[in-house]
Amino acid sequence: MALVAAAVVTAGVSAVTYQASAAEGPSLQPPAGLTIIGQFVVGNGTQTYTCSGGKFTGSSTPEADLFDGANRRIHHFGGPSWQSTSDGSLITAAPVANSPVPGAIPELLLEVKTHTGTGFLSTVTHIQRMNTFGGVAPSAPCTDGQKTSVPYNANYIFWGN
Repeated sequence: MALVAAAVVTAGVSAVTYQASAAEGPSLQPPAGLTIIGQFVVGNGTQTYTCSGGKFTGSSTPEADLFDGANRRIHHFGGPSWQSTSDGSLITAAPVANSPVPGAIPELLLEVKTHTGTGFLSTVTHIQRMNTFGGVAPSAPCTDGQKTSVPYNANYIFWGN
C-alpha cells in the first residue's frame, strides 16, 4: 500500500509548480513558475577524470543512464548533454549554481543552453542534480594523461514551461 501511495505522490509532483523547500539552498532553486517535466535517477553512472600535473583535478566527463518510473530513459554524457533514448531530443546545459556535498560531487542547478529535436526534453529550461553520492576525483598520485572513471549516483530533476 505504501508503494502505491509513493507512486501516486511521485506522479502528482510532476504536475505541480515549483515551491521553494526550506531544505534546499536558494541558489539551487530554478526560476519561479517552472514545472517539473521529469524526475530521474542514475541507474549506473561515472565521472571520468584526466590526470594533469600528477593529480586528478579539474572538471569531469559524465557517462550515465537515467531512469524514471514511467520507463523513460535519458543518456547523460559529456557536454554536459542529456538525450532522450525514446525520441532523440537532446539538450546541453551549463551550471549556474552549485552546493558542495562532503565526499560526493556537488549538487547543481544547470541552465539549458541548446535544444535539438522535438520531444520529451524540448521544453526543459533547467536541471537540478540533487542527492549526489560518489563521483569524487581520487586523491592518489597519477601519471599525466591517465584517465579514471569514478562511480556516482544522483537524482536529476528536469524543469520547464
